[in-house]
Order: sequence, then structure tokens, then C-alpha cells
Amino acid sequence: MRISLIAAALIALPVLAACGDDTPAAAPTVTQADLAKSLQDKGFKGKERAECAAKLFFDQGISQDALRLMVSNEYDTKAADEQTLGMSKDDAEKARTASTRIASECMSLPG
Repeated sequence: MRISLIAAALIALPVLAACGDDTPAAAPTVTQADLAKSLQDKGFKGKERAECAAKLFFDQGISQDALRLMVSNEYDTKAADEQTLGMSKDDAEKARTASTRIASECMSLPG
């Protein structure tokens, strides 16, 4: 009896899931902590430095799309358009501004 109920549930699950909303799920929000961890995972030395850098990227107002690109493995510093690195021109400009600030404000922190 239990096996029949489990089997019925497994069969019904895809059918019930198909009855849901057809709109795609919203992409997850990238937090400052997510970005700091990603920077460290990609070789940015020192937790304090990474947290400082993440804060500056957020302070610049970089879009969630660009932040998602930065934390993904698709972020390509050798992208076809070296000016934008796959981001919008506005986000790329904000990232350059943040990078300049990172060099002066974060690199003196312990790493």
C-alpha cells in the first residue's frame, strides 16, 4: 500500500508542477556577502579586502544583472568587448569607478 502511494505521488508530481505559473522564476538576488565570497573564490586576497571591494561595487549601484554576471563563472575578463566585459555600458563604467576606489581604499587593508 505504501509503495502504491509513493508511486502515485511520484507520477502526480510532474503533472502538478506543470499546472503552475508559466512565468520564469526571478533570478536570485546577489548580496554583498555573495559578491565578497565570489571575489575571494576567484583569487581576491583577504576577507576584509573582498568585503571592502564588494561594498564599493554595491555603493556604485551596479545592477543585479551585472552582479550576477560577476559572481557567475561566465564573467569573462577576456570578453569580446573589453570595455564592458559583458555588462551594460553603464554597469561597466560603474565597475571601473569601483575598481579605482578599490585600489585606493581596500588594498591597504590586511590581506
